[in-house]
Amino acid sequence: MRHVGRIVALLLVAVLSLQLYFAARVALMRWVDPQSTTFQRSEAWRLAREQGLRMRWSQQWVDAPQIAESLQRAVIASEDAGFVEHSGVEWEAIERAWERNQRAQTVHERRAAKPGAKVRPPKLVGGSTITQQLAKNLFLSGERTLPRKAQEIMLTWTLEALLGKRRILEIYLNSVEWGEGVFGAQAAARHYHHVDASRLSPMAAAHLAVLLPAPKRFERNPGSAYVSARAATIAARMDDVELP
Repeated sequence: MRHVGRIVALLLVAVLSLQLYFAARVALMRWVDPQSTTFQRSEAWRLAREQGLRMRWSQQWVDAPQIAESLQRAVIASEDAGFVEHSGVEWEAIERAWERNQRAQTVHERRAAKPGAKVRPPKLVGGSTITQQLAKNLFLSGERTLPRKAQEIMLTWTLEALLGKRRILEIYLNSVEWGEGVFGAQAAARHYHHVDASRLSPMAAAHLAVLLPAPKRFERNPGSAYVSARAATIAARMDDVELP
């Protein structure tokens, strides 16, 4: 029992040390702009293997005042309408996503059970807030496990406590993926609309916000009927969005 107790104590110390390490890195981001995220480094490595010297990569940090308010409003309207109100995690959204994924998994299993059936794995949806997405992109892998989700929530609360909403949104908009090798608002504005992020029109901003859930897929046809219709919906909601 004493041996087990020592192992448990060591594990607790290791977990606490990891949280303190993450907290120190987050605290530094109050003043220092992060140069890259875990997700970006993973993507850069993948693209380097696949494309070599022809690798396309575009990213340029711009401070929040250089990002059009229309884009800030559009992203909040599209990704996290309660951004300024919640404490980082919306439990009801997570519960709804879990229930939807369970139904999708049940349907998939029924179809797969039929003789000779060839079905694709179900598309899973998330209930993540902007802060959760940032926590995952900054520090974590894309695997879907309970320990990783628990760590994501811990990081989310750390970001909220140490940085605040304005800084969280600024870092998110400068690091989020908007296409293969396209990261951040400035790169996205130049790539899709050939203007700086500060000069995006409300409709162009709404268009960029539509791409965020699946940028690689939507990038293939950014002018599709779905993207245009969804952009119009987001544009109509933008005036009701409160900025941090």
